[in-house]
Amino acid sequence: MKNDAIFIHMMRTTDTSRTGQRAIAAFREHNGILRTRDALRLGIHPRTLYSMRDSGALERISRGVYRLTSLPPLSEPDLVTVATRIPEGVICLVSALAFHQLTREIPHYVYLALPRGDRPPRLEHPPLRVFWLTERVFRAGVEIHTLDGVTVRIYGPAKTVVDCFKYRNKIGIGVAVEALRMLKARGVLDPDQVIGFARICRAETVIKPYLQALT
Repeated sequence: MKNDAIFIHMMRTTDTSRTGQRAIAAFREHNGILRTRDALRLGIHPRTLYSMRDSGALERISRGVYRLTSLPPLSEPDLVTVATRIPEGVICLVSALAFHQLTREIPHYVYLALPRGDRPPRLEHPPLRVFWLTERVFRAGVEIHTLDGVTVRIYGPAKTVVDCFKYRNKIGIGVAVEALRMLKARGVLDPDQVIGFARICRAETVIKPYLQALT
């Protein structure tokens, strides 16, 4: 709230003060984060938006995405940024493993799934690795999580493990095997669920020997 008050104090007239208050209220109604086009659609004038940025009331977390600086730091800034800019995408593979704590790998990219035929996303930060999936594979196993007030689509643990075996040549078979073992160690490995996703993803032949060895 301190930065909000500083910004309003910097406004010189009653009208601009009210404009700033309305802008801050609009941001807060959207969990403190707005894309430029959404801010304009909500009636925030570009001049107000840039004044808030220049005064320190807003921080730019990605191209065209702003957030109130008075809010607590983001817990998952990269995932939140990607979900805000590319809401139709699904966090997958190593990024999803890291979210579910099923790997010791530290992702150097945000791994993102999109349906085949979609336009390539344009995002300067964070760096992306995009995987284009058929509609059936893309829709399977999606979970909805709320991170820092933002809706983020992430594949669930079982679907993520199956995807890792399918794309083992891109991320390494060791990452996939470790994730499967960690799922087993937690006591939440459901072989039928894994096989179900493996059939959808056409990875049953690859994952079945590893699954049988654990069960």
